[in-house]
Amino acid sequence: MFPTAALTSFAFLAVAVRGQQVGTSTAENHPALSWQTCTTGGSCTTNSGSVVLDANWRWLHSVGGYTNCYTGNEWDTTLCPDAVTCAENCALDGADYSGTYGITASGDALTLQFVTGSNVGSRVYLLADSSTYEMFQVLNKEFTFDVDLSNLPCGLNGALYFSEMDADGGLAKYSGNKAGAAYGTGYCDSQCPRDLKFINGEGNVVNWTSTSANSGTGSYGSCCNEMDVWEANSISSAYTPHPCSVSGQTRCTGDQCGSPDRYAGICDPDGCDFNSYRMGDTTFYGPGKTVDTSSKFTVVTQFYTNDNTTTGTLSEIRRLYVQNGVVISNSKVNIPGMTAYDSITSDYCDAQKTIFGNTDSFDNQGGLTAMGEAFAQGVVLVMSVWDDYAAEMLWLDSDYPATADASTPGVARGTCATTSGVPSQVESQSPGSSVTFSNIKFGPIGSTYTGTSSSSGGGGSTTTTSTVKSSSSSSTPSSTATAPGATQTHYGQW
Repeated sequence: MFPTAALTSFAFLAVAVRGQQVGTSTAENHPALSWQTCTTGGSCTTNSGSVVLDANWRWLHSVGGYTNCYTGNEWDTTLCPDAVTCAENCALDGADYSGTYGITASGDALTLQFVTGSNVGSRVYLLADSSTYEMFQVLNKEFTFDVDLSNLPCGLNGALYFSEMDADGGLAKYSGNKAGAAYGTGYCDSQCPRDLKFINGEGNVVNWTSTSANSGTGSYGSCCNEMDVWEANSISSAYTPHPCSVSGQTRCTGDQCGSPDRYAGICDPDGCDFNSYRMGDTTFYGPGKTVDTSSKFTVVTQFYTNDNTTTGTLSEIRRLYVQNGVVISNSKVNIPGMTAYDSITSDYCDAQKTIFGNTDSFDNQGGLTAMGEAFAQGVVLVMSVWDDYAAEMLWLDSDYPATADASTPGVARGTCATTSGVPSQVESQSPGSSVTFSNIKFGPIGSTYTGTSSSSGGGGSTTTTSTVKSSSSSSTPSSTATAPGATQTHYGQW
């Protein structure tokens, strides 16, 4: 997710924390979400999964009491005088998913409401069981889902992506983490986010500095490989791999985090993105366009290897869409000096960086090869909705940088005004916005989608149509638990 997401942390409000101890004020009941595993033979099996809210959104309070460990943008220095003591003194509580966070699930559909009361945005992970994240190994496989983002305007991002997190949320690795995946701990991404309240089972309290009324950053960040399968609103979309030079969730500090030097870190903050509008096809995606965002559609992402096996080297990431029974191939690049690519390959990424004059942090951090190595280890599915305090989402849906000439290749990414995306305005003007992800399927290439015909959709070369068919209450007054929140800086390509 631009960054961080894919950058990645988001712009959410409220008091948030990757808490480590477990509180008893509110029972933690994970919303059920079914999804399917498909086979080459054409059959799909339903899995009984569930989702868990990220720890950074949860109420963090004193163990055995109701005193906030973190309020507004400040730590309680009595409870959190240092990193280790903070983890010992503070408990992470259960979540009221629908009432506090606007998260609802029904069958195979998950809806994330943008603003609910004082809470802004959310981030959830798919669970395999009550205490373990589902791990996806996507090499030579495809991942498919339906999405409805018809009421997601400029400045918002309904994101679905993979993060190289630990399956147990770091429970086994870090003795200070007593909550684990059951409470949404262990987040990391390619932006090495420093807004996380706990990293490696310790409070991120050293040099904590306010960045907004409800969030801040500490000395440490949490890095890992990230694959932004989907970052989008109703105006623009992008898919973007972000490789790192490290394997698995890694705590960083200083230059390792890419701060203040964006390109000095251990991960690629920009990634190699494919945004149809940015790549020269302005008619492909949006309301009334080839992929019509005014209604639900299916997104298919295929991860090809060099030898077409699950043990090969990642060589291509290809995108298809299905809407109203029609399979739509991805758009083709229409940029002077570039070949008419329609997928992400090493050649595409090299050409894009050269033509756009961007720093090639993608190749510098290992490119598709490094991304594929993370896929082989297994990655966690993340779904979120957020607004952007770092760059107002202009990198996704407008001209970015806003001061650059929009006619310069790579600057224009969508039709949103450069004055759009200001979080305070988006939150006040579009609080009822939401994104719904549904019908998640995973399996061999060609097994997860079907269509009665095929459309070029901008001239993509992938036109083969698949014919496979898939078959609590709190003992504490609500005023005690301050609203959770976090600032996601998850963005993609500069």
